Amino acid sequence: MKARIKFKKYGALRFIGHLDVMRYFQKVMRRAQIPIAFTGGYSPHMIMSFASPLGIGLTSEGEYFDIELTEPIESEKAVRQMNEVGVEGIEVLSFRQIAEEKKATGMAIVAAADYLVGLRKGVFPDNLEELVQNFIAQDQIEVLKQTKRSEKVVDIRPMIYQMKMQKNCSDCFESPTDTRVVALQLAAGSVENLKPDLVMSAFLNFAGIKDSDVTCAYHRMEMYANTAEEGQPRNLVSLENLGKEIVGK
Repeated sequence: MKARIKFKKYGALRFIGHLDVMRYFQKVMRRAQIPIAFTGGYSPHMIMSFASPLGIGLTSEGEYFDIELTEPIESEKAVRQMNEVGVEGIEVLSFRQIAEEKKATGMAIVAAADYLVGLRKGVFPDNLEELVQNFIAQDQIEVLKQTKRSEKVVDIRPMIYQMKMQKNCSDCFESPTDTRVVALQLAAGSVENLKPDLVMSAFLNFAGIKDSDVTCAYHRMEMYANTAEEGQPRNLVSLENLGKEIVGK
């Protein structure tokens, strides 16, 4: 049986990296007595894969990883036991059974992610919402993107699925911000992947605002799979909703 775990990451733990998060959950699995499966061989390790690692410094309420179980465990019990042995800064939100196929893992199917971007420092024009609309209305948005080996000019417009000013968002972040919050839905995953800071850098340049004059806070809200057939319009479903609760008999 395979299960998908959703968790949030906040507070001081937003500054720990992906490998530390992996090690954290390995300890949690043992302490919470989750019946997780191990690989074979001389150096067995937990069968665990993360959908899309979160950048250091970002907070999130939509992180996922998949595991294999040696036996069923009720979703409610698993969530409770994991949170009981966890620490402040990471909270398990759900534990759901998923399809057995390898191609159904979160890492393989993630296609999009939602973000909120809080603009915490800087002088912004009164027509900021209009500037966002004009920015996203462009046919092309070319940026210089860093790759592992070089830099290249990339058109990121097809990878920006939504961008708008978010209303009524005074409590969207842990520490107080003003009312300037941008909501983004971006391509994510192994095929196409767009980071929110690259979008905001391009937008600030478009708006005539220096990057160095602005401080942004990034919060990932959710991750999605695209369940549409090839050639059809996107049909995004959260990774959580692709699973089902495990209940006792």
